[in-house]
Amino acid sequence: MIKRPSAPAQPPGEYKLDDQVGYVLRQVSQRHTNLFQDRAPDGLTPTQFSALVRLAEVGPCSQNHLGRLTSMDVATIKGVVDRLHRKGFVSLSADTEDKRRSVIALTDLSLALIDELHSTGHDITAATLRPLTADEQKQLLKLLRKLT
Repeated sequence: MIKRPSAPAQPPGEYKLDDQVGYVLRQVSQRHTNLFQDRAPDGLTPTQFSALVRLAEVGPCSQNHLGRLTSMDVATIKGVVDRLHRKGFVSLSADTEDKRRSVIALTDLSLALIDELHSTGHDITAATLRPLTADEQKQLLKLLRKLT
């Protein structure tokens, strides 16, 4: 068996958690989520909110397509859609072209909420970005989009 030299241990102080992008992004995400939970209409979660707003933008679509449009994996979007359906925010119907697939659509209940959702979304974003100048806010969004 060939012995390989072990990687040298990092000297203490070279790796600082506070300087790691993942850690800082998680902190910002947690702050944003807390702001969302304080303001969320009808007890919606951030993922439910995203699904409803995206459905309002694109109209009825399959669960799989909605998952892709909201960057949710198959299991997550299924749970989100099931909960929204139980709350009466979305309807499910068989796809006319593929009976194995369900089409998800907004209900009258959720359509009546869309303006409030948009307003709430603006408020939450403004609260999250409040420490930044308008130019810094634009730059941050531009840089974050580059990472997606």
